[in-house]
Amino acid sequence: MKKMIIHGGKRLSGSVTIGGAKNSTVALIPAAILADTPVKFDMVPDILDVHNLMLILKSMNVHSGFADGVLKIDPTEIIEAPMPSQSIKSLRASYYFMGALLGRFGRATVAFPGGDNIGPRPIDQHIKAFKALGAEVVENNGTVHITTSGDGLHGARIFLDLVSVGATINTILAAVKAQGATVIENAAKEPEIIDIATFLNNMGAHIRGAGTDVIRIEGVSTLKATNVHTIIPDRIEAGTFLSLAAAMGDGIRIKNIIPEHLESFTAKLIEMGVQLQINEDEAYVAKSDDLNAIQVKTMPFPGFATDLQQPITPLLLRAMGSSVIVDTIYPQRVKHISQLQKMGAKVRSENDMIIVEHTNTLNGATVGAGEIRAGASLMIAALMADGETQILNADNILRGYGSIVAKLTALNADVTIEDTAEIAE
Repeated sequence: MKKMIIHGGKRLSGSVTIGGAKNSTVALIPAAILADTPVKFDMVPDILDVHNLMLILKSMNVHSGFADGVLKIDPTEIIEAPMPSQSIKSLRASYYFMGALLGRFGRATVAFPGGDNIGPRPIDQHIKAFKALGAEVVENNGTVHITTSGDGLHGARIFLDLVSVGATINTILAAVKAQGATVIENAAKEPEIIDIATFLNNMGAHIRGAGTDVIRIEGVSTLKATNVHTIIPDRIEAGTFLSLAAAMGDGIRIKNIIPEHLESFTAKLIEMGVQLQINEDEAYVAKSDDLNAIQVKTMPFPGFATDLQQPITPLLLRAMGSSVIVDTIYPQRVKHISQLQKMGAKVRSENDMIIVEHTNTLNGATVGAGEIRAGASLMIAALMADGETQILNADNILRGYGSIVAKLTALNADVTIEDTAEIAE
């Protein structure tokens, strides 16, 4: 295990360049096994999830190499083999191998995925879609077995009962090589879904409507990569740095963003009174004082992202008055609250709401990153706090934020990562 040590209270300034989207990357890597040629991705974040996915690829004899933000994957010698259970259990996005293997081989056996424990995230909509496409699904002792009959997968009309990014992407991966036409209704609209569809279409897939609530797919027999796919910028990393810049910045420029992907978040910052200048592909956050309390309600895209409710929480401590957060996606996503309280934050969770009161001073403490975005919240709070903060279970932060120490250090932060045997309670 690793811990992050931060000496807080230092004002931050400079610029930071946002990396490729984690939530795209963890779906694009499984999607690559659908290709009949080697593929290459650019702007790949150097995060633990990428390395865990590469271990899963290796178990299937899929060769991969990663250097300087470029990931090469060669699935041309892929074999069906059991995937390493440790990588599966530590990485929820490993469930994309269900759709990808089903699309490639017409069958898949995948251990039930792990990842962040932020409340119920069932895969019933994924299974519903696989069955509609002609697969049989059996779950046995935490392992999902998916098979098809002799004629393989066939197109179908699928209405998702819940708007689910994971189910939408998994259905696309399974349907892209299925015979006939597939229609996904009530599909999620996240930018990462457009990114996946763009990658597959550039290899010869016929996917239309990504980014809307109805996606249409005409199955194709082969997919061949002819160019490098550049992953979109990470809107969650961008939002995290925007929050950090507003909380402790004396002028921070955040480069490589797509402003349209952040509109629900930047609108809230502007409502708070954050001094924000947004350009074509970057944003500048000036020193921001006299902030207003706000209300935040998370919603599916284009609404306020659930992944950003934790990173904005420390900033709300700066606002005068009481701010309220309602997470309609994952109401149980409150692992950061008790840890922020250890640092003196006036924040509490009650009746599926997070209430954040103005807090003059935070103090360094030993806290634990229960999951990725909780870790990001504590990281920002630690930069705001007086004294030293030790964030245990910092591996969770490294799962979602590439080159984070280098990026923070370049902004004048005092941050280091150390190995430790300690585990947060």
